[in-house]
Amino acid sequence: MPISQSFRPARTHADLGGEFFDVVGAARFPTHIIRHRDQRQAARLGLDGLTDEEWIAHFGRFEPLPGSFDHPLALRYHGHQFRHYNPDLGDGRGFLFAQMHDLEDGRLLDFGTKGSGQTPWSRTADGRLTLKGGVREVLATSLLEAFGVNTSKSFSLIETGEALQRHDEPSPTRASVLVRLSHSHIRIGTFQRFAYLGDAASISALVAHAVRHYLPEATATAEPERAARFFAEVCRRVARMGAQWMAAGFVHGVLNTDNINITGESFDYGPWRFLPTYDPKFTAAYFDYGGLYAFGRQPETLLWNLARLGGCLLPLAGETDLKARLEESLHGFGALVQAEFARAVLWRLGLKPIEAERDAALSGLFFTALLESEAPFERAFFDWRGGRQRDYPHAAWGPVRAALASYERAAPDHSYFDGEGPATLLIEQVEALWEPIAERDDWSAFHAKLAEIEQARLAYLGASIPA
Repeated sequence: MPISQSFRPARTHADLGGEFFDVVGAARFPTHIIRHRDQRQAARLGLDGLTDEEWIAHFGRFEPLPGSFDHPLALRYHGHQFRHYNPDLGDGRGFLFAQMHDLEDGRLLDFGTKGSGQTPWSRTADGRLTLKGGVREVLATSLLEAFGVNTSKSFSLIETGEALQRHDEPSPTRASVLVRLSHSHIRIGTFQRFAYLGDAASISALVAHAVRHYLPEATATAEPERAARFFAEVCRRVARMGAQWMAAGFVHGVLNTDNINITGESFDYGPWRFLPTYDPKFTAAYFDYGGLYAFGRQPETLLWNLARLGGCLLPLAGETDLKARLEESLHGFGALVQAEFARAVLWRLGLKPIEAERDAALSGLFFTALLESEAPFERAFFDWRGGRQRDYPHAAWGPVRAALASYERAAPDHSYFDGEGPATLLIEQVEALWEPIAERDDWSAFHAKLAEIEQARLAYLGASIPA
């Protein structure tokens, strides 16, 4: 059936001009097997009525969506990778396929790909994505959304019939192409590229574009004021994202500047992990030898990345105090993270906030107890939300019990919290989900896990994290 008339296409990124992207084509794949399609998100876009063949046409062969781009756009950007500047980045195995508006809230959204073929920025890489990598991203985004994290959505995953050679998993391995639904793919690294090129005009255009389409809170007539407001709003959103990661026990793994976007939406999942127990030194990437992106260092890393963005905006200062305004936003980042962290922890515990200082104290007590008792991270949230505090006799939980006496429930009980245990994705569980797919093409455990995660999402849905 044709695309619904309610579908609201857009092509705003093309308005920036050719200096911001390269027009590319998608790879041709031997076959297309749908492994995941997010019908809930498709309904928000007017795309839920597509047949499987139509779905494959748009999200496997990348035939244009009516009203959006005629051809995909490989976005240009630079970035710091493990704090070493790399001017040879860009969309190397993905592209911006289409843009559209959410039917419920009107937000401008992107369809970005992963594994869709080589681009001018691929260098020596094959531009492909392993099926295991695609499966892992579907799982990560699903559980993060359930736990209240502002994350991209894994809209589509299609197996493509190719055999790939990889050094970090048994090869040859199966291939896939992922379509990610995100609220902007404009990254800190996008600004870094123009700063590197000394192109202040493009930085100005990018700020104006971002404010108009993504950050209306930063609207201002004069350019330096707009840049200051833009930066403050990006800091606020990135602080919230980082705090949500911490409350979810999530380690992104590769917090390079090209992996942080301006809307504060978590995306681009590689060697991610969820904590077994609270450990600030826990790392996700086997190649993060110094623990630069360890769990406990994520807020510090986000601040470092934001400072790089601030530096890119300095050419817009003119005779104003823009530098001081940018520094003010950076200095306030820690307080933002603490406040957002307290909100996220209380939300996960199903409690109504009382007062900022007391809420922060409770969240701190809870994490101190997690550390000292070595309780399983997600199980502790599940049990305390579900009223099983008696199962935690360690003395460190005493102050938590005392503090909780002042709080009211923010949401009704849900049967999910009466179950045997929480939805989790520890590394050994992810490997166990992949094993039957790799050995027998058995997807039943994968689908069962997604169903379990959906129950967690519905359980938490009763109380939105306060703005």
